Amino acid sequence: MTRTYRIAELNISVTTVGAGVHDLCKDYLISSGKPDLVVQTGRADIDFERDRSIRAYKALGQTVPPLSDDLLEMSAVCRQIAEQTPFRDTILVHGSCIALDGAGYLFTADSGTGKSTHAALWRQVFEERVVMVNDDKPLIRVQDGVAVAFGTPWDGKDRLSTNISVPLKRICIIERGLRNEIRPISVEEAYPVLVRQVYRPMDGAALGKTLELIDRLTSSVKLWHLFCTMDPEAARVASQSMLKG
Repeated sequence: MTRTYRIAELNISVTTVGAGVHDLCKDYLISSGKPDLVVQTGRADIDFERDRSIRAYKALGQTVPPLSDDLLEMSAVCRQIAEQTPFRDTILVHGSCIALDGAGYLFTADSGTGKSTHAALWRQVFEERVVMVNDDKPLIRVQDGVAVAFGTPWDGKDRLSTNISVPLKRICIIERGLRNEIRPISVEEAYPVLVRQVYRPMDGAALGKTLELIDRLTSSVKLWHLFCTMDPEAARVASQSMLKG
């Protein structure tokens, strides 16, 4: 099955074994347009994702959940896109991105820290002023000193995303704490976390381009570090500094 989607201002032709990916991407479907990227998955790609997932769960000492072909193919398509987008000045980031009054804020951290929970607190505090760009894997384009965040179909277990683009103004690295404290941080402090949370291509040339784009990104947005609890006060403390900082 082949369909073409418009994601991050790129026309992407996707050919898959199953239909699950196309259901996932339906909000990005376009009827025509020359493809900028071509993605094609087969049984080998699905098997690769299965083996990789099993190894990851076992490394964490966790029970391996059921892994459907559809779910694995969704990961395979996302991976192929992320392997190609660095050559279009675009990287895939593991984080939760919101838009507040039209400006983008990206919360990132190691898995399990509470990125989605913190983004939810901003939605609770600011209500209709906040739009969820993507709750798991936004694409970020950096060109001419400007960073732009895009919604993607790969938006986490709660399927929270919008097919929009917003100028990215802040990146906030979050960490659980006993109280809410936020401070601006240097590129040197932020870089190790960002390298872990950005998709790192297997292709050497794409990886080199990705590292270049991370450098560009850290020069284009302001960087913050937040120690936070998981209550609405965390969003208030974070926003008071980041909105005026």
